[in-house]
Amino acid sequence: MMANITRVVAGVALASSVLALSACSDSTETNPSASDAPVTLTWWHNGNNDPLLTFWADVAEEFEAANPHVTIEIEAIQNEDLQRTRIPVALQSGDAPDLFQQWGGGELAQQVDAGHLMDLTDVLADDIDRLGGAVAPWSYQDKVYGLPYTFGVEGIWYRPSLFEAAGIDSEPATMDELVDAVEALKAAGITPIAVGAFDNWPAAHWWYNFALRQCSKDVLQASGISLDFSDPCFVEAGQQLEDFLAVDPFNEGFLATSAQQGATSSAGQLATGNAAMELMGHWNVFVLRGILADEGIDVDALNADLGWFPMPATTGGKGDPTAALGGGDGFSCYVDAPAECAELLAYISSDDVQRRFAEVVGGLPVAPNAASSVTDANLVELAEVAGNAGYVQLWLDTTYGNNIGTAMNAAIVEIFAGIGTAQDVVDDMTEAAANQ
Repeated sequence: MMANITRVVAGVALASSVLALSACSDSTETNPSASDAPVTLTWWHNGNNDPLLTFWADVAEEFEAANPHVTIEIEAIQNEDLQRTRIPVALQSGDAPDLFQQWGGGELAQQVDAGHLMDLTDVLADDIDRLGGAVAPWSYQDKVYGLPYTFGVEGIWYRPSLFEAAGIDSEPATMDELVDAVEALKAAGITPIAVGAFDNWPAAHWWYNFALRQCSKDVLQASGISLDFSDPCFVEAGQQLEDFLAVDPFNEGFLATSAQQGATSSAGQLATGNAAMELMGHWNVFVLRGILADEGIDVDALNADLGWFPMPATTGGKGDPTAALGGGDGFSCYVDAPAECAELLAYISSDDVQRRFAEVVGGLPVAPNAASSVTDANLVELAEVAGNAGYVQLWLDTTYGNNIGTAMNAAIVEIFAGIGTAQDVVDDMTEAAANQ
């Protein structure tokens, strides 16, 4: 099951060289500090809702208790604001937090090239070995610049009760079956699919999945290095998106809908039963629970009425039908951070914390020794899909880096808005690559 992430992630397409690392011993204890002088560490993360908010606070308190000379100042920041604004601005200003959220891939490579990240290759060698191939997206040119705490693939989260109300008796396995489900849900007066297009990337992930099926593995992975998007498969992906949009599958006002902020977001609509489906990553289960908790709604009904299935297969194309899109979350240390930053990161990724991350948060850990702690049926299925995938392609905006990723996502949303074309996406990506 989850131990197969070691094999899967080694196939991730990156704009860099990655390491193929094998799992070995655990390193759950913090390393002794070189000095007992008082140290303050700043930590930015995207866990701004419970249970992750409280979980990270507890982890920080545990580290402080084991290292009395360390004080940790945490700032929990909403995901889109953190990734697209706060971190880039902080790095450019030279006033970055010591420890901050890191998604790896091309974004990490750009930060390394700019001299922003601490090289963890030697100082955390034991932890890198223990986590195995899951570290690959946080590696660049044979060096490691971050550690993950979760990794998984995306698919479609859905409410079985709404499928039943619409007369849908099986999970769609093909796009034709998904279209049939959309029509059945609309006929029953149910919003078929929620998407937070206001945040761009949730809408763009539909295009990513079409590209995964239209483009061969060689073409897609080479594009992460060459930044060449001339293969016709990229335009074909946009054309398939246009065909799907013609079915009118999404919630009303999707262009103004956020992804994860409150009950009216796409996640909120799924959580409250106001939409039947949402294409989203492995983290969605605790986002949904967090939104309900914030709204004062009991999560038990959601837990009993939540399912997941892989992105349905498309017709045509040269892509591997078993491939999946995936990615994860991790942390990097700023290049000038105190040595205790690496020690904190080692503790965050320790087997003990990883097990509790699975049990308390409901997350999908990367440590092989924590795999047995995953009990959520949807996450167990998700991990099995990842383990059986021909390869896992890292999110395309992460693969291509911030400049191309931002241009690509914006162009895809213009297709959703009816003012852009499949060719425009490729043209904007090509222009962004030329201007890097």
